Amino acid sequence: MQEAFLKAMHAWKFDIPQNPAAWLMQTARNKAIDIVRRQQYYKQYSGEVARQLLSETENTIEQFFSENEISDSQLRMIFACCHPQLKLEDRIALTLKTVSGFGVAEIARALVTNDAAIQKRLYRAKQFIKENDVQFEIPAGEELKQRLETVYTILYLLFNEGYNSLKADELIRKDVCAEAMRLAYILSQNKAGKQPATYALLALMCLQASRFESRLDAENSIILLQHQDRSKWDKELIQMGYHYLNLSSKGDVMSVYHIESAIAAEYALAASFASTDWQRLLQLYELLLDIKRTPVVILNRAVVLSRAGETNRAVSEVLAIDNIDVLLQNQYIYSAVLGDLYLTKGDYVNAQKYLKLSLQLTPSEAEKKLLKDKLKSISAVII
Repeated sequence: MQEAFLKAMHAWKFDIPQNPAAWLMQTARNKAIDIVRRQQYYKQYSGEVARQLLSETENTIEQFFSENEISDSQLRMIFACCHPQLKLEDRIALTLKTVSGFGVAEIARALVTNDAAIQKRLYRAKQFIKENDVQFEIPAGEELKQRLETVYTILYLLFNEGYNSLKADELIRKDVCAEAMRLAYILSQNKAGKQPATYALLALMCLQASRFESRLDAENSIILLQHQDRSKWDKELIQMGYHYLNLSSKGDVMSVYHIESAIAAEYALAASFASTDWQRLLQLYELLLDIKRTPVVILNRAVVLSRAGETNRAVSEVLAIDNIDVLLQNQYIYSAVLGDLYLTKGDYVNAQKYLKLSLQLTPSEAEKKLLKDKLKSISAVII
């Protein structure tokens, strides 16, 4: 009803309906139906994803496609947009924009850059396509394998956006994560996609998604890992994660998804936060840094370093990240983590400084509430 009144404030400026009460009731009813349908979709779809991931039977629609083709239209479009003639960073940005519907800010965060750089990439990609008459045909057979790495990246970034969304009022977008998982599963059923890296990516998604119900409380406030109720972790998804992790062990190539899924599995294996094997996690992060030395990986490793009792070293490594000054001013997660590390050290002045900076940068209301609570606790100590 509140949303109906809000909508009336705008709509009635131009035309007041003949029966205002009926208009309000109908508008509220439509909104309620949308919400119920959405909730039912999430509940039903999460179950369907679980059953589909475990099922060995092929979907009926797949009968109309050969084993060398992709049966899903969304996944076919992703493969088509990952055109090898385009530069890697351009094809990723273009695919996220055109197929996944990402905004410039979402792409910039995913690729650890700024809005201006993404706009340039999109413009460059469009110009290249126009000037070189690039034909976006749906690939099949060996052409699919040539584009697999880029497709993995797209699905990985799609899941990440759902897991920690930029939307102000929705920290977790389960529908986006479910779509990424659905596409990864369909890929794993295709002849070209039956690769260890595909299974590793699926394992990572399952293990991360298993914690959805414990990450937010009833008031949409963030619950940090150390305070999460592990009984709410989805055991079925965790088992599926282990299943696909085992499948990924075949072959002699280790991808970033193998290591990241192993890291997620390490967290899932711990019976409690206190029993987490931080040294094992550090070893896995060392392996990950060898093949993926990005600011985000260094930042995540710094958190594990701090948990392992090396907070001073963790702070130093964050401050040593390339272009850290720019990242601190543009992406909230870097200042948020740095603020937390200083808080762990007991350096309340720097903790307050960086947490305030992070508060200014994040669009998420849930993140803002968490940061405000931390700042309030620091103010009480300083006073």
